[in-house]
Amino acid sequence: MTSPETSTTQDQPCHDEHAPHGYITAKDDYLKRLRRIEGQARGLQRMVEEEKYCIDILTQVSAMTKALQAVAMGLLEDHISHCVVDAAVAGGPEAEAKIKEATDAIARLVRS
Repeated sequence: MTSPETSTTQDQPCHDEHAPHGYITAKDDYLKRLRRIEGQARGLQRMVEEEKYCIDILTQVSAMTKALQAVAMGLLEDHISHCVVDAAVAGGPEAEAKIKEATDAIARLVRS
């Protein structure tokens, strides 16, 4: 996955729906994690329906939040090592755009 992708309406590589993304080699792992998180969400709903103790629900919310953060960090790492690196090698405004895009994504994750 080291070749730059074709441009899109945003003229940025790694943003084309038909181009391989950095996470593609770990796609099955990401899907497995996301399915597990989906199960955690259903478990949380069940806990509320069954009127479980607040702290127990909050503990599960925290576990689910950490699991989502782990997925986000993995995707960010894949994006930086694939899309950002490829754009940096190409240089020019494309590189600047990818660095800003990654910085903005990091800022969103920090705020959440």
